[in-house]
Amino acid sequence: MNSFFRIFFVITLVFASGYAFAAENISVEKNVVEQEIKLPENTELPQRDLNNDGVIDNKDLLIDTSEENFYMFKILGDPVYRSEGSLFNKIKTSLKGEVTRTDYSNYLLKDVLTWDLDKGPVDRIQFYGKYRGNMSFNFVEDEDYDTYYDITSIDLGMMGKFVPESKTEFKLQFKLTPTKDVSFFQNLISDAYIVNESIPHHEVMIGNSRNQVGVEGGMSTTYVPFVLRSQIARTFANTRAFGARVIGNYSLADYSFAVNSSDRFFKEFFPGAEFTGWVNLKPLGKTDGKYGKLVLGGGLNAGKRHENYTVSGAYIGYNYKNFMINAEYSIADGYNARFFSTDKAEGFYTTIGYKLTPKIQIVGRFDQFDPNRDMSGDLRREYSAGINYFVKGQGMRILLNYVFCDYQNMENSHRLILGTQFLL
Repeated sequence: MNSFFRIFFVITLVFASGYAFAAENISVEKNVVEQEIKLPENTELPQRDLNNDGVIDNKDLLIDTSEENFYMFKILGDPVYRSEGSLFNKIKTSLKGEVTRTDYSNYLLKDVLTWDLDKGPVDRIQFYGKYRGNMSFNFVEDEDYDTYYDITSIDLGMMGKFVPESKTEFKLQFKLTPTKDVSFFQNLISDAYIVNESIPHHEVMIGNSRNQVGVEGGMSTTYVPFVLRSQIARTFANTRAFGARVIGNYSLADYSFAVNSSDRFFKEFFPGAEFTGWVNLKPLGKTDGKYGKLVLGGGLNAGKRHENYTVSGAYIGYNYKNFMINAEYSIADGYNARFFSTDKAEGFYTTIGYKLTPKIQIVGRFDQFDPNRDMSGDLRREYSAGINYFVKGQGMRILLNYVFCDYQNMENSHRLILGTQFLL
């Protein structure tokens, strides 16, 4: 068990220091893996005093022999012998594998950071880390208009399964990046829930989890095709809530119904209750993808956080082989997301995308938002174009976006954004 925490601590340091990922820099505490060096016969030692002890001997060896079960590399300044089943080679194997699918979260170090436990109530546990960052260039003299969403994210967490007969899983995720208007501890716990799958085609979730307000607003950041979410998603949604949720999934329909506290970021104990529901119809669900995938959806988020709020929306999306297109509309009479507001707002976006290769996708978007329907002259339009390069699926992705912001009551602006995403 001590090795679990050592590995987890090393990954924490890597993220905190700002390095997204570099295979050459992965370190393991040397006393965990160091063993006696045994050399094949007739192996020549390099004539270098690598450890500066004045003697050229086995300790100076830094080679990979012709036999597969001998590996040498340098960790924390000292040569270390590694066997074929060692941690280093597991990491090497994980990083060498090709990933062409982009419809799931492939964690690059899953095989290394997953343990099957022999005793206790937990059957399996996986530690993981996420990094998502960006470099943005805004070509306008005024300040950056978009203050509702910060792309930078450093997450560490664990997920796993209890004993098989319980049919129950769990997840705990911590967000380590500071956020405006929210204290570090209020933002620290992002996911903390258990999921039971005893009912066929259903999941019952209890705890703090992402709130399904709209499609893109309730989507994990991992799958958002642009660096920034659409305006309705980052204004009305992209939050977590504490409560109970039922998720159903059938071939022709899926749905999610939740009753939550209207609190956000653990600011208040129970300021009020809310209901969040979303239903998708899948007319082509029984055709095995022969004609593509069509989704028609709609939903409602309504409750009271000292004052009433209601957000409703509709969605249509179609995917066929390498082509995708979707559109989503949302209207609010008050909303409860990162900020609470009683404003009457509405917005719409449409996205189109095409995969040129399994690793390269081009995307475009038209995005319109009215922050207050009771006022005129403040319509906001954003025109975006981007390229996604899936180095290893969603586990390692690079995003390049150009955004033209056409706001009626502000100076127009141009943005060039380079984003990165790593799932470890």
